[in-house]
Amino acid sequence: MDDAERFDFDRQGYLVIRNLLSSAEVASLTSAVDALEEHALAHAPVQPRQAIVWGLVTRHDAQKGYHSQGEQAPRSTLVVEDFWNADDAFDVLVDHEPTMRFIRRAVQGRITINNSEVRYRYPGNCTQAHMGGPIGAKYRYAVNAQGIDCMMVRMVYFLHDVRCRDGAFSVVPGTHKSPFTPPARELPDDEPGMIGLEVGAGDAILFTENLRHGGLVNRSDRTRKTLHVGYGPSWLMSQNCSTMDQPQYLLPETLARYSDAQRALFQPVCEAEYAKGRERLEAVS
Repeated sequence: MDDAERFDFDRQGYLVIRNLLSSAEVASLTSAVDALEEHALAHAPVQPRQAIVWGLVTRHDAQKGYHSQGEQAPRSTLVVEDFWNADDAFDVLVDHEPTMRFIRRAVQGRITINNSEVRYRYPGNCTQAHMGGPIGAKYRYAVNAQGIDCMMVRMVYFLHDVRCRDGAFSVVPGTHKSPFTPPARELPDDEPGMIGLEVGAGDAILFTENLRHGGLVNRSDRTRKTLHVGYGPSWLMSQNCSTMDQPQYLLPETLARYSDAQRALFQPVCEAEYAKGRERLEAVS
């Protein structure tokens, strides 16, 4: 993130980053994402279920180490979390240097990964708008003497072109700084100020979780597939629905594949870091 990009990120709450992934990375990740969808749908009937946050129910595949929720149906979404465990093709995104150049200028202190999900949005589906305005300290956006100080940012990677009619990722620019609660609507398409961000294969969108965001209605006849990776200070634990506020769920064999730098992005917080983090939250609450 150069200074001009930092200015835009601070002003808007998001950046559209062109060609963040190479064509080879797109091809490899597409194959892994397609195979994971097939596996999750085929094995859903026999996977154990448990109730989790916000009334959701998740399934766990012990062999491949992922959690999933949702289904393949019109107007539905399938979400697969902890995809790192399922296929080593995803390893390229752990300590991905083109990505980390942006993350280091948005998050202060020791950085860790706190979210990992593949989203399969089937025709007719939308992602309701959420966040924006005064949402509390956990996902806050701030700037201090050292620069931008986000509690959580998310990088969304696109493996195919997505136009507005395909269910584009959508935002209300600037709402990460608003002191007012955004006016909610049933569909993100109808929210005041909401815009769709059209992208190509290999592009990515970085945004602060404090920004009002969602996904426009998928009015096409194809599935929209995206990879999400969330980052934040080390004391902000998992923000996956299936393991909310717990350590990240990684199998021993997954960690064994990683370099020291990659493992550090999942290293559990120590007591001193956690205490310092809580102090920062309380100071701005």
